[in-house]
Amino acid sequence: MWRFPHHTPSALRRLIHLALAFAGILAAAPTHGQYIQRSNTTTPILLGIDVLESENFQLIRGKRVGLLTHPAGVNRHGVSTIQVLRSARGVQLVALFGPEHGIYGDEKADVPVLDKVDQRTGLPVYSLYGKYRKPTPEMLQTIDTLIIDLQDVGTRSYTFVSCMKLAIEACFENGKEVVVLDRPNPLGGLKVDGPPLETKWMSYVGSFQVPYVHGLTIGELARMAVSKPGVLDVSEQQRLQGVLHVVQMDGWKRYMSWPQTGLRWVPTSPFIPDFEAAVGYPMTGLGAQIGGFKHGIGSEYPFRCLRYGDMDIDKLKAELEAKNIPGIDFVKRKTNQGTGLYIKVTDWNSWRPTELSFHMMQLTAKFENGNPFATAPESTANLFNKHVGSSSWWDHLATKGEWANVEGYVMLWQRQAKQFQIDSRRYWFYD
Repeated sequence: MWRFPHHTPSALRRLIHLALAFAGILAAAPTHGQYIQRSNTTTPILLGIDVLESENFQLIRGKRVGLLTHPAGVNRHGVSTIQVLRSARGVQLVALFGPEHGIYGDEKADVPVLDKVDQRTGLPVYSLYGKYRKPTPEMLQTIDTLIIDLQDVGTRSYTFVSCMKLAIEACFENGKEVVVLDRPNPLGGLKVDGPPLETKWMSYVGSFQVPYVHGLTIGELARMAVSKPGVLDVSEQQRLQGVLHVVQMDGWKRYMSWPQTGLRWVPTSPFIPDFEAAVGYPMTGLGAQIGGFKHGIGSEYPFRCLRYGDMDIDKLKAELEAKNIPGIDFVKRKTNQGTGLYIKVTDWNSWRPTELSFHMMQLTAKFENGNPFATAPESTANLFNKHVGSSSWWDHLATKGEWANVEGYVMLWQRQAKQFQIDSRRYWFYD
């Protein structure tokens, strides 16, 4: 059921039109199974796994189940979903599937992971970040249902949503149902920012055509994948006949960033050990791809602490502060890598998560001996564009260098992000 925020009487007419429009959209969209919703409560927040458990696992009772998860796949008490399902009466957990970094998060980034037998449970573990990134028919033959319980960070290039998308495709192609256990977007459901993804740059670090910070939960992205033609790489018949169940959270609101949920953060990957790093990931990850910027990887503040080669830290601070980027400040802080500039978010509402990265690129063109964006090999440019998503920005940066119009692109992307947020409401589960 869709619920709308309170409006003033002067907006009532528009509200009615919106309600009718959304009703038409939802009536026309395929249901693809159930979008399980529970009554709202203020506290505590129940994650998808908690809601599934509160219903005595009725959705999967008596079925052979596979589970795609990682260390952050836990219930609200911090118990792993693996253990919850293994302990559940009537649930047959027969296989595990691991994304990048593996089911226990101890595999390095960009390193292929092998299939194996899990020593803790005795279950087969199929790697979806090794020889295959999409489950094969052989991997799926022993299961009836694939449960997906992955904690995303709300940023497009984080690979777990791509892993989910490929898993849904494989299940729809092989007649297996999918259950996505929903989880909060750590940045909240209202923060949408950054360049949209151009079709030519779709890849494993960009499988959804959304702004770089998209404002959707992983369950809402799953709903988009199944409901919107052309997102899944399956036949139209397979898309329409495939079964997706999204088990919604209870109590989560779109305005909530992670600290407001009251939940304990479990590292989603080695370089995202805490919420601070999840905030920093879209702020600096793109800006440190090319050139001398370091963004704190290996320090106590991954993605949150900037240095530039051997540049004096006060000079770097002055250069960054001259950009007048809203919502953030730069504070000198000692780390195990030396003194850096810790990026402090001072105003969450005015903070645009990706803006800093593009100023970092502009400064890189200024600081380097020659514009590295103009001289980079094609392979470097292609990898950069797969993450950023925009050929236009690369071409502009390569041509203009330190004179690149960052502000103009930021404003363009903001307009596009706002339109996306309007369009994506049809996939929302939470007001």
